[in-house]
Amino acid sequence: MQPRTPVRRKIMLHLLRPTAGSTHKRKRIARGNSAGGGTTAGRGTKGQQSRAGKGRKFGFEGGQVPLVIRQPKLPGFKRPMHRTFEVINLAVLEAQLPAGTYDLAALRAHRLRSTNRPVKILGNGAVTKQFDLTVHAVSQSAREALTKAGGSVTIVQ
Repeated sequence: MQPRTPVRRKIMLHLLRPTAGSTHKRKRIARGNSAGGGTTAGRGTKGQQSRAGKGRKFGFEGGQVPLVIRQPKLPGFKRPMHRTFEVINLAVLEAQLPAGTYDLAALRAHRLRSTNRPVKILGNGAVTKQFDLTVHAVSQSAREALTKAGGSVTIVQ
């Protein structure tokens, strides 16, 4: 038995219909009590919201000072959990330190650390010496460069 070939029909605009169940008739309010939305037409009774022309400007909070006005006027904001690092680049380590082991106190002794902020090593520059560092954070590129040169990085909290 031969398989049947599908019959091709033209799509015509007047034959298009939405899928069954995808649409429903809207409730026609203010068309009488028998229609289910008469008298107050779903606006409740009395008050500012029930009147015609009840528009209030966006952000109006009933006379309270609006949120937009209460906000600080300086640009941006400060993240409460933000950590500001003291940054040391690999180029600075290469130029100012001999190969060896360095912790936070040793970096301060060599004047690479001047504040009490946590220290982060960044991968700007190249390293040929072997450094064993103990710092608070290190970038991925700096870690790769240090391990490639034979060094290591230990993270301290």
